[in-house]
Amino acid sequence: MSVIDEAVSQLATKLGGGFDGSAKFVIEGEGTVMVDGAGVREAAESDEADVTMTADTDTFQDILAGNLNPTMAFMSGKLKLDGDMGTAMKLGSALS
Repeated sequence: MSVIDEAVSQLATKLGGGFDGSAKFVIEGEGTVMVDGAGVREAAESDEADVTMTADTDTFQDILAGNLNPTMAFMSGKLKLDGDMGTAMKLGSALS
């Protein structure tokens, strides 16, 4: 299973029926995942979202596994944000 397929599956499980807002995860060297009211899916990097979060594969997998708090990843520079911080915080709470 690819990192993107695994991310889509894990995020869909964690978020259940979707997400109020839109967020895009760019997993460096792997691809992009979109999370919004329609659910979780693989996306194009050019797709628009309220917030874009960028991380390397290890950081993203640690966040999904619960080994790394998304806020701590951001504060330590492992997770980069572009866009609405409020949406990122809502998503971070849902993943914790």
